[in-house]
Amino acid sequence: MIGFMGAGKSTAAGSAAEVLGCHPVDVDRVVEARFGKPIERIFAQDGEAPFRAVEERATLELLSSPDTRVLALGGGAIGSARVRDALKDHLVIWVDVDVESAWERCQGTGRPLARERSEFKRLYEQRVPIYAQLADVVLPTERSRAMAEVLDALDGLPAGTQMLWAASASGDYPAFIGPGLVSPPVFWPQTVPGRRFLVTDGNAGRLYGDALAPLDGRVAIMPGEQSKTIAHAEIVWTELARAGMTRADVVVALGGGVVGDLAGFCAATYQRGVRYVQVPTTLVAQVDSAYGGKTGVDLSEAKNYVGAYHQPVAVIADTEALATLPEAEVAAGYAEVVKTALIAGGELWEVIRGGANPTAPGVIAACARTKLRIVARDERDAGLRQVLNLGHTVAHAIETVTGYASYRHGEAVALGLLAALQLSGQSELRGEVAGLLSARGLPTRLDGVDPDAVVMATARDKKRVGERPVPFVLLRAPGEPRPGCEVPSRELIAAVRELAT
Repeated sequence: MIGFMGAGKSTAAGSAAEVLGCHPVDVDRVVEARFGKPIERIFAQDGEAPFRAVEERATLELLSSPDTRVLALGGGAIGSARVRDALKDHLVIWVDVDVESAWERCQGTGRPLARERSEFKRLYEQRVPIYAQLADVVLPTERSRAMAEVLDALDGLPAGTQMLWAASASGDYPAFIGPGLVSPPVFWPQTVPGRRFLVTDGNAGRLYGDALAPLDGRVAIMPGEQSKTIAHAEIVWTELARAGMTRADVVVALGGGVVGDLAGFCAATYQRGVRYVQVPTTLVAQVDSAYGGKTGVDLSEAKNYVGAYHQPVAVIADTEALATLPEAEVAAGYAEVVKTALIAGGELWEVIRGGANPTAPGVIAACARTKLRIVARDERDAGLRQVLNLGHTVAHAIETVTGYASYRHGEAVALGLLAALQLSGQSELRGEVAGLLSARGLPTRLDGVDPDAVVMATARDKKRVGERPVPFVLLRAPGEPRPGCEVPSRELIAAVRELAT
């Protein structure tokens, strides 16, 4: 177990050891025993350097011992290159905690590195990218006592695959991200029994449908947003019924965001709710839409107006599937990557603005982690989760006005991001983001669309409550989104018209 101070590594180690029938070992306790005093006194009397030397030696000894089955490392142990190298031979679980929760938990504990808030945050930001790079599994701190379910989901985990444990009020599930997961022999989580009924589109089904066998039913729709309708939902429901699907069975959503949203909605409503697995094959879906349990279909009046919250029981994201996408589809997904990086700030934003490959497994996992962290704290859009709509109010309006036919979702999001940054008063950042989007072939200008019609369509956005104006997500700076902002009409009109000039 690795993770920052206050993450719950010792708790997770204890839970895992109980499942495995062994005793956990805590490196901090071993170091204290060797010094003969608590860590606080070691730092005060001997200094950090002697502590780190003994910590490194003890960690390496324990990692190489056949008697050590479950080990909780110190928060800073991963600062040692020798420790990082030794961890390659072990299953590494990162117990992930946000910096504010970690700070609160560490107050009054006497931890020598948790006394000054700014230094605490600097250490956190320095270590998190290392934890992410080392982790085979990312476990939210809230689930550090639920290791039985986590260990069950790890059964048969392919090499090179990272598992993110998704937590929410209505249910947890594993999300698997890595290469070759839908290449024969396909990976299927042992925690998802039952007959499989595939919902896909013509493209994804042709490429990967047979790999998900055995299948007891198969429904294919036409690719594209125009298939995300109640009429197509009825087709899916009818075909599932004709194939004999029961509540003990599983819907498999194979494809991009349209398939995932439609199949998830059908799963949420078929026989009042059945299980489903997301198998995303587009960049948009792998970095965003496959996670979080939002399902639904569009109306001609507005996007995603009919739907349900229904968490999947697993997500299987094969990063190699992205190699089959047309460049325009990769670009559309890139817009969601940029959106997520702006919300997350920090390391992810620096990586993206530096030109990272958006289809790299590490980038995809970082985007998914960002979203899952937010969903864990606010599953049903009561507040925090609204930040994930950055750029989407204008984007959805563009899609609605154009009948879901002129712009891919990601292309509309690219334009929506530029409008949101204009409304945020971030002209310099808007210019930088426009450059990133343009370099990937995404539109930065609204062509052939009446900007005033787009403004009028925002008033029908599903986030609107009562008679109040629709709330917008604005941005103070990368990593500092502000949900629930009311925008004066004249400013919104100006921002959308700016897209058309």
